[in-house]
Amino acid sequence: MIRRRYIVFPGIAFMLGLFFSGCEQLINHETGFLEGVVSIGPICPVETDPPVADCLPTAETYKAYPVSIWTANGRRKITQINPALDGSYETELSPGNYLVKLGTKVISIGGSNLPVEVTITSLNTTVLNIDIDTGIR
Repeated sequence: MIRRRYIVFPGIAFMLGLFFSGCEQLINHETGFLEGVVSIGPICPVETDPPVADCLPTAETYKAYPVSIWTANGRRKITQINPALDGSYETELSPGNYLVKLGTKVISIGGSNLPVEVTITSLNTTVLNIDIDTGIR
């Protein structure tokens, strides 16, 4: 009888582990995505076509104009958008309403299409292209 107890307890623990890992997978499948492109410019006083390499946004440029995702009421920061060098980004979020806004580090800029409220739905992608005018002329 004692041997059976030792076999039963690990069996129960194993079954509970399977149950809880299955619940976690269901939760992960309910998320949605926010994606788009962050455009920052102009970087130089005179833009050319094609742009001069020194006038393209760099990783430091995106850090200087941080964009964050907040709860809909703006009280709690959820995450920060970290765009690739081409400005593209993708963020996984739980379904709900969020506020996307420019970070507080920016003192004065020409303008942007932020803040904006977005709605994330389960298993769908919401597209938000962000335009930031640096004010450089």
